Amino acid sequence: MGNPLLLFWSRLFGGTEPERGGPAGHDKLSDEFSEPPAGILLVMRRMRLPLIVLILIFSVSVMGLAMIPGKDAAGNPHWMSVFDAFYFMAYTATTIGFGEIPHELTIAQRMWVTVVIFVGVIGWAYAIGSLLALIQDRGFRRTVARRRAATRIARLNEPFLLVVGYGAASKQLVRSLDGMGQRVVVLDYDENRVSEVDLDAYRADVPALMGNARDTRVMVLAGLTHPRCEGIVSLTGDNVVNLDVVMTSAMLRPGLPVIARTTSREVGARMRAFGVQEVVNPLDRFGNHLRIVMRAPAGYQLMSWLTSAPGSPLPPRYPRLPPGSWVICGSGTLAVELTEDLTAEGVEVTVLRESDALATAAAARPLDGNPALTAALADAVGFVAAADDDTANLWLLEAARRVNPHVFLVTLQQRVSNVPLFEALGVDFAMAPAEVISHEVMAQLANPVLYGFLKQVPHQSEEWSQRQLRRLIGRCGDRTPELWTLSLTPSEAPTLMSRLAAGVVTIGDLLRSPGGRERQVQAVVLAVLRTGSTQATPADAEPLNTGDRLLIAGVPDARRAIDATVSHEPTAAYVLEGRFVPSSWLWRRLSGAQRRW
Repeated sequence: MGNPLLLFWSRLFGGTEPERGGPAGHDKLSDEFSEPPAGILLVMRRMRLPLIVLILIFSVSVMGLAMIPGKDAAGNPHWMSVFDAFYFMAYTATTIGFGEIPHELTIAQRMWVTVVIFVGVIGWAYAIGSLLALIQDRGFRRTVARRRAATRIARLNEPFLLVVGYGAASKQLVRSLDGMGQRVVVLDYDENRVSEVDLDAYRADVPALMGNARDTRVMVLAGLTHPRCEGIVSLTGDNVVNLDVVMTSAMLRPGLPVIARTTSREVGARMRAFGVQEVVNPLDRFGNHLRIVMRAPAGYQLMSWLTSAPGSPLPPRYPRLPPGSWVICGSGTLAVELTEDLTAEGVEVTVLRESDALATAAAARPLDGNPALTAALADAVGFVAAADDDTANLWLLEAARRVNPHVFLVTLQQRVSNVPLFEALGVDFAMAPAEVISHEVMAQLANPVLYGFLKQVPHQSEEWSQRQLRRLIGRCGDRTPELWTLSLTPSEAPTLMSRLAAGVVTIGDLLRSPGGRERQVQAVVLAVLRTGSTQATPADAEPLNTGDRLLIAGVPDARRAIDATVSHEPTAAYVLEGRFVPSSWLWRRLSGAQRRW
């Protein structure tokens, strides 16, 4: 049995009992890794002396008033009882000033009460000042906020995702998840970032906990062992922190889906060893996307279009770059990986450290201080600014454009707020890590079939991508179509179950229009997920099987038409079989009578 005083203070400041009804071992983990009552101990330590002072003043005041003799109405000596003295000092100390006393006070009693009043004022001033100082204490406010956030998380009764880190990528991800109606819990070590969660206008309540994700107790308070936690997304800028999150999740919640960010291949390999669902490396993705732009511009156009918001115009296609050499200016991980990627494409690469280039900043013509680089850049097809700072990249890009006005400029912009600067400079290809990460994670969480399709696009030819673009535009128009997933299960497609078991239903049959089955709706089946593998761009003659998951792109009317086919029996009978089945009871009875006639 615990300390009752600590238990009282714990409940007062937002402590909660372990969640019941969770998975096996959840209550035990909550008890084992529960946060120590640091706030409670801080209150007791800071307010101990003021409380002792007030108690002493009150006790001495009561005892003195009880020991000083008074007079009754007849003039006889009279002593207050301890209770009457306590009652008198209670309403006097609280400034109520009620005048109900057994008898009128004597001169001695009034002198004592006068002294007690001034001493009490001093004592209350001291106690109130200590309390205000405690409330303003940063550590105390942190502790109280943490306990409140932990309470909100413990009381969640809806499935939620735990997002570790609240940077630019996490903000975009949380905003997208909130728009979909998915509950989210945020964990970050930075107090200012945690405060931003409350300032951001989300539709649903987003609990935010401040703490170090490397601390197992903090992870438990953030909801790692909560029975409603459906997955973890770790997007901090620290590879070690993300790795620790993966390790902690694998040990405390085996099998829980985890998506983690990293910029190191070695750390990524360690994450995969712990069974992480997906490792997102923005630097690796940047290199892959650049290779797609060089090899198959239509493929990159297709990927960008499908990951845009519905209704967005078709993005422009990059021109097919001619063969030639490239110049990479940088010395970090990005420069190393880009050099490997371009070399794998058979491109001649010249690498320059950004420190050497920036050292020529005082020159009238930047980069003139390095004749070798200037010569290489004059004949280069592309130039990559791979510094870790946007300001340095802007300077390098401007210098390269001066040397070679026709060079293809590429960079990785670290901050989304600098997009107007890169656009004003006329950068040909720029990617923000925050956008890359948020789009990829969102695709994995919201539409795994779409993610599987997008992973196959880079491996396809330019002609294949062009055919898919023409197919999509011909069916859905030049605006980003709506993407959705249809599972061929009894709950989502009840009208297809018996037909799939009895015969063959093709993709073309499913896309027939209820308004005229000889026509097709404005939709395309982009992929079919079957037995764990994704088949991209299946033909209309492809037979469907029970349990298939279809990735469909189309206009809103097409979605409503397909939903009617898979859920409404009369519509399914007409679309799939060409039979007219009356939908109302009266028409069904009349149709039966006509058949008897």
